[in-house]
Amino acid sequence: MQHPEPISHEIQLNPKRYIVSKTDPRGIIEYGNDYFVEISGYSEAELVGQPHSIIRHPDMPKIVFKMMWDRINKAQNIMAVVKNLAKDGSYYWVVTEFEPKIDPITNEIISHTAFRKAAPKSAVEQIEPIYAKLLQIEEYGEMEASEKYLRGFLEEKNITYDEFINNIVGNKGIFKMFFTMMKKLFS
Repeated sequence: MQHPEPISHEIQLNPKRYIVSKTDPRGIIEYGNDYFVEISGYSEAELVGQPHSIIRHPDMPKIVFKMMWDRINKAQNIMAVVKNLAKDGSYYWVVTEFEPKIDPITNEIISHTAFRKAAPKSAVEQIEPIYAKLLQIEEYGEMEASEKYLRGFLEEKNITYDEFINNIVGNKGIFKMFFTMMKKLFS
């Protein structure tokens, strides 16, 4: 399936609704809730069986997805601010958190569930220039160079990636409770 051409139209997400999708360990979509189907613009039949990258916006640096996959493939959680691409080329910003499902017999990951909600406007305003810089670096120096830049950025602030994301999205109180509830609901 071909990626749509991005357009400069933002889909405003309902802050009271959530997006849930489940993939196999390789990132192939196995399930998407109704809101995921609605917002993405794809039918459920078009989504299931496709790589989750079907909604990857070209404004997203590769290093962010590398970090996510490195962590979730070790059954470690990660939260990220992500710009996604809808079927019509529109975009939408989400905060995403993951939950791996582990086979109790083999102890191997059998699926990943992603929980998403609307990203706070302030988080998008803070992350957009960083993503633009990472993309520019990736264009000339590949992903390894953008990873070094990101490490330097975080070291200069004396903060980990997780602390940085938690700070910009306000991961506390009701916001934090949302992800906890979603994991319990879908686990």
